[in-house]
Amino acid sequence: MGMFSQERCLICHEEMVASATWRGVFLGEEVTGCCSRCLSKLEAIGGETCRICGRELDSNFCKEDLCLDCVRWEEDGDWAGMLDSNISLFHYNDFLRETIARYKFRGDYVLARVFAEKIEEVLRKVPHDYLVPIPLSEERLYERGFNQSEALILEAGREATLLLARIHSEKQSKKSRKDRIHLPQVFTLGRNEELTGKTIMLVDDIYTTGSTIRHAAKILKGAGAARIHSVTIAR
Repeated sequence: MGMFSQERCLICHEEMVASATWRGVFLGEEVTGCCSRCLSKLEAIGGETCRICGRELDSNFCKEDLCLDCVRWEEDGDWAGMLDSNISLFHYNDFLRETIARYKFRGDYVLARVFAEKIEEVLRKVPHDYLVPIPLSEERLYERGFNQSEALILEAGREATLLLARIHSEKQSKKSRKDRIHLPQVFTLGRNEELTGKTIMLVDDIYTTGSTIRHAAKILKGAGAARIHSVTIAR
């Protein structure tokens, strides 16, 4: 394929000319398979962010280098220190909400390719021993046809390690913020692996309250893991 090629946007399906700009080639700022119109609707997270969850810091909603959500998590003895850091790529605006809904609930697997390159950039920057997708229950996996978190790993050209299994429960999207935070443990160890001193990178589609990621982290740290990082498409 040459420097310039004709293809269709994976999000809106409109025909586009994919041009490799110098900035994209050397700084990795292109989003593969996404036209300029759709790209303009993806709001990248940037600037000063929370040390743990990666949220853009608001002077009215932070304490030093932590957002108030993470302050509350860290003040709770059951959850303090479970998550070392999270990196989210984009704000969860209306456009991304609809795109992820198509990907996650309507089986549009190819959309994983839109985010794979950005996910891979994060994976290169954060050293880890295991790359672990947030799992679906068997019922949810059957319903959707694929695990959207595992697909992001595979499309990034990496190997997923299925360390966790999930207990079937009501969809997270149907739960209130309070219910999500006070969930009972929904994960178990899915395989017997020596995790003592290991660093694990979790992959999921959306970071909302941080409950899902922290529940997974708690199981893994309980099994001996030293550090838990995570990466998500949206925050």
